[in-house]
Amino acid sequence: MPETRLSVRKTYKLYIGGAFPRSESGRTYLVDGDNVALASRKDARDAVVAARKAQPKWAAATAYNRGQVLYRVAEMIEARRAEFKVLGVAGAEVSASIDRWVWYAGWSDKIAQVTGNANPVAGPYFNLSAPEPTGVVGVTAPASLLGLTSVLAPAVVTGNTVVAVAPGPQIAVTLAEVLATSDVPGGVINVLTGRPAEIAPWLASHDDVNGLDLTGIDDQELATELERTAAGTLKRVRRPGTTDFTVDPGLGAMTAFLETKTVWHPKGF
Repeated sequence: MPETRLSVRKTYKLYIGGAFPRSESGRTYLVDGDNVALASRKDARDAVVAARKAQPKWAAATAYNRGQVLYRVAEMIEARRAEFKVLGVAGAEVSASIDRWVWYAGWSDKIAQVTGNANPVAGPYFNLSAPEPTGVVGVTAPASLLGLTSVLAPAVVTGNTVVAVAPGPQIAVTLAEVLATSDVPGGVINVLTGRPAEIAPWLASHDDVNGLDLTGIDDQELATELERTAAGTLKRVRRPGTTDFTVDPGLGAMTAFLETKTVWHPKGF
């Protein structure tokens, strides 16, 4: 008897606050035959609200706990390796992405030791500098799994929360499904699928977004305009230019969205 059943087609939705809503506009677009939600300005605003709500608790978690959460993401990508391969992600890239989540997980309780310091002062005081997260970071993400990992992991491991605009929707939403089934609290990472040129300007101008990562913007005129817009609200901006995600990432992606807090404390006698 011939097979008469129609398979269920997947719709790639947004990932906001730990849930998978459709765009509030109802818009979709086709990518390789798949239906993908086309994010709007209102979706970006909702994602920023979710990120801001999640940020204080995420920042207050111990560095060791954040490392555990990132390591769990690596475990879940390993378990769903076949899904990424179906989307055309090479096995070597999946492995490199898993390793990078583990790498950043290992830095979670060490970055403060490297970037903080006990400062020498002339007087009976302790003078201590320690890094703190910037807050909510808007990210224009690369289309690849390794590129996406390389901008998300360093931002959240230090206590920031993220609103990511992802031009590679199937890979980004599949990664969001990994996040939703791991230990990442809802709102820590939010994923908007659609057109960076449409959504990124709203993140750049949003008063409640504290940082902007332009790694995924190839259009240099657009990147420059986003930098100008971000300056209006004194955002930290990361614009690395051409990036080779296969090399050692160093500490730059983590320190880009850290603030240094310095405190004085009198010494006892």
